[in-house]
Amino acid sequence: MIVIDGNQTGLSVHNFQNLEELLVKVMENPDLGDRVVTDVLVDNEAFSEIYPHQAEDIETREIESVEIISVPVKDMAVNITRELYKVVRLMHEGGKSVAELFRQADDSQALEVYQDLLDVIRDFLSMIGVLREEFSLRDNPDFNSAAGEIAELFTEMADVMENEDWILLSDLLEYEFIPVTDKWKNVIAQLREDIRENSKG
Repeated sequence: MIVIDGNQTGLSVHNFQNLEELLVKVMENPDLGDRVVTDVLVDNEAFSEIYPHQAEDIETREIESVEIISVPVKDMAVNITRELYKVVRLMHEGGKSVAELFRQADDSQALEVYQDLLDVIRDFLSMIGVLREEFSLRDNPDFNSAAGEIAELFTEMADVMENEDWILLSDLLEYEFIPVTDKWKNVIAQLREDIRENSKG
């Protein structure tokens, strides 16, 4: 038995040799066109691959049922904006924490946290970029302003890093980076509205 979002498909698990073959076939279902798969249940237990193509190694003769749970792309995007809001709070706290560590002359710990912060910022900007591209969102002046500011700050902070001027880096984080993260909260709220508006059309 193969079920998609509570509806039986009429397909049998045993028509396929392995789980990967089954999943590839099910993903071709037109009902999944504008949806994202969030969960796969194999015999009522959540399945996620531990290594690439693990599903290929799972033979279907042992399996009774496979259930696919999905959500509309728009809902997933709105959920991602909620997560991004949490990431902005993380960036805010991270900036504060690095500045404090530098001011306490705990340079090695500060540099470690700073590196993590840079990774978080890069991932954040990349995800924002994907959402804007995916939903062809309108040109948002607040977004452009916040993105421009963070790009400039990145360059400035990189120069300061090279000179190992930790006090100046603390100042940049505290007085420039943290206020920029606050602007992003507003940008993400607008982004969420854009996604909702966009998906109505």
